[in-house]
Amino acid sequence: MCGLLGFLSADGKATDYVDAVTNALPCQRHRGPDDSESWSDSDVVLGFNRLSIVDLEHSHQPLQWGPEDNPERYTLTFNGEIYNYVELREELQAAGYHFRTTGDSETIVVGYHHWGAEVVEHLRGMFGFGVWDSQKRTLFIARDQFGIKPLFLATTAQGTVFSSEKKSILEMAPALNLDLSLDRRAIEHYVDLQYVPEPESLHAQISRLESGCYATITPGQAPKIQRYFRPAFRTTPVPQGREQDLFDRIARVLEDSVEKHMRADVTVGSFLSGGIDSTAIATLAKRHNPDLLTFTTGFEREGYSEVDVAAESAAAIGAEHIVKIVSPEEYAEAIPKIMWYLDDPVADPSLVPLYFVAAEARKHVKVVLSGEGADELFGGYTIYKEPLSLAPFEKIPSPLLKGLRRLSAVLPEGMKGKSLLERGTMSMEERYYGNARSFNFEQMQRVIPWATREWDHREVTAPIYAQSRHMDPVARMQHLDLFTWMRGDILVKADKINMANSLELRVPFLDKEVFSVAESIPHELKIAHGTTKYALRKAMEQIVPPHVLHRKKLGFPVPMRHWLAGDELFGWAQDTITDSQTDEIFDKKAVLEMLKEHRDGVSDHSRRLWTVLAFMIWHGIFVEHRIDPHIEHKDYPVNI
Repeated sequence: MCGLLGFLSADGKATDYVDAVTNALPCQRHRGPDDSESWSDSDVVLGFNRLSIVDLEHSHQPLQWGPEDNPERYTLTFNGEIYNYVELREELQAAGYHFRTTGDSETIVVGYHHWGAEVVEHLRGMFGFGVWDSQKRTLFIARDQFGIKPLFLATTAQGTVFSSEKKSILEMAPALNLDLSLDRRAIEHYVDLQYVPEPESLHAQISRLESGCYATITPGQAPKIQRYFRPAFRTTPVPQGREQDLFDRIARVLEDSVEKHMRADVTVGSFLSGGIDSTAIATLAKRHNPDLLTFTTGFEREGYSEVDVAAESAAAIGAEHIVKIVSPEEYAEAIPKIMWYLDDPVADPSLVPLYFVAAEARKHVKVVLSGEGADELFGGYTIYKEPLSLAPFEKIPSPLLKGLRRLSAVLPEGMKGKSLLERGTMSMEERYYGNARSFNFEQMQRVIPWATREWDHREVTAPIYAQSRHMDPVARMQHLDLFTWMRGDILVKADKINMANSLELRVPFLDKEVFSVAESIPHELKIAHGTTKYALRKAMEQIVPPHVLHRKKLGFPVPMRHWLAGDELFGWAQDTITDSQTDEIFDKKAVLEMLKEHRDGVSDHSRRLWTVLAFMIWHGIFVEHRIDPHIEHKDYPVNI
């Protein structure tokens, strides 16, 4: 896992931008502290920071390869890991190709020569990469199926720049005459959803290549983007009495995925919380590493930690366990650093404990496994059970349904049954917008007077829902989360926060072979017997310790509600709001009123307040240049 930065000139003057690329590389050194190189010709400049994981002595990038008659035809910059590189290498060698390294990077460029753009369909892993073809004078860039690895883009009259980190593009803005105006639509989407949805970024002229997409770019032309991966839950009925066959398939494919994700020439550890997802991954990893280290985090406030359960799990599987406890003071102090690493704000309080446990893990290992993606693939969120509870409403005639909806609107807030009536009389497209939404429209207008319904969450969700009309209700919710919450929150923090500590995070659930099994699970085997992820739990019965088999995953729960109302963070929040120069965006008086209401117990505004506070700190760093995130690069051991 590394950091890349590339520039394709529009007019054959790429050499004029070598210094700009070189000077913009250090701000993503945390992604690759082991090595830094650049390469250029008349059309392109490619820069790279390497975190050495596989083939430590070789596989330096930018990496050049070509056939015998043009051995330097292609130049590659690649961030990520290809877990089936051994099998791909054997396949390509059988086709007559020769390799110069033993790493996974070279399989991409050889595969690109052999298969062209279809190489992405052969790759099993996480990736964001660019391949420059010096013969055809074209740049090919691609991103993995689920969006585990980031890839930012910006095009101006000077050319196109692409990077693992937006901050490197911001560093190049003067050289590219890049407009750094903020995108108000993206701001409203962020406040609505807690994250900036792809392909947007908060800067209007900078976007992201979406998950499962590639682009071909020629000098002087805009990128031509093509989607190559369209996840779809094609659920398949399971004959009565054959359920165990499905459970066995799940167990086998996860075993294989974890085995492939353990491929590395450095030490691999595992994050461990109190739920089945991370415990399943750690248990399977222990089979391939008898000396497995596991890591978790918690808080000083009693009742907000899964430390004890995680320790019990580590003991049950025989892994050495390391714990990091985070204080409120450490939490507040780390927030500016975290917002700098994120590039765009994500209003998820669990980012902070993840930052600390990643820092602790990096003292011992260079790679960790984690359980992200299990909820989206196997049906793990409690909200996925809602279609069952609302099923009776489907039998109510339309005129009566409209009457019930009018009734729900006049019932007092908090009255028993009001929420059920509201949600039962809405279509799924209206009621479900993904796993996170900070504000409804009325609440948003209180703090953002210029908000418009034209830009609300439905602008983001409607196109995704249109793709899932043929799916059952649970699958439609999963499908939406794959394209919204998972890639907007879960995978952003998985990449950015771990890379902040030069730590590679691998997510075995988000594997295309695992998805090929998960997509077929019928909804009655996802949310059966009053639980979620039923099929996964059954598949793991003989693998994970019994005490976590049916326990709900909490991850790294944060006592934000308590802290914002108490001495821990109230004063810090008040100062952050007062000092922020975001008056053109927020009604700061209204935000301060919300903070007081939260402290006085009038209403729980913790989620909404955190969304605004995260943005204000981000704005103070990247727009006002008032807040210093105090970034200090740590010199970690190269080979752990």
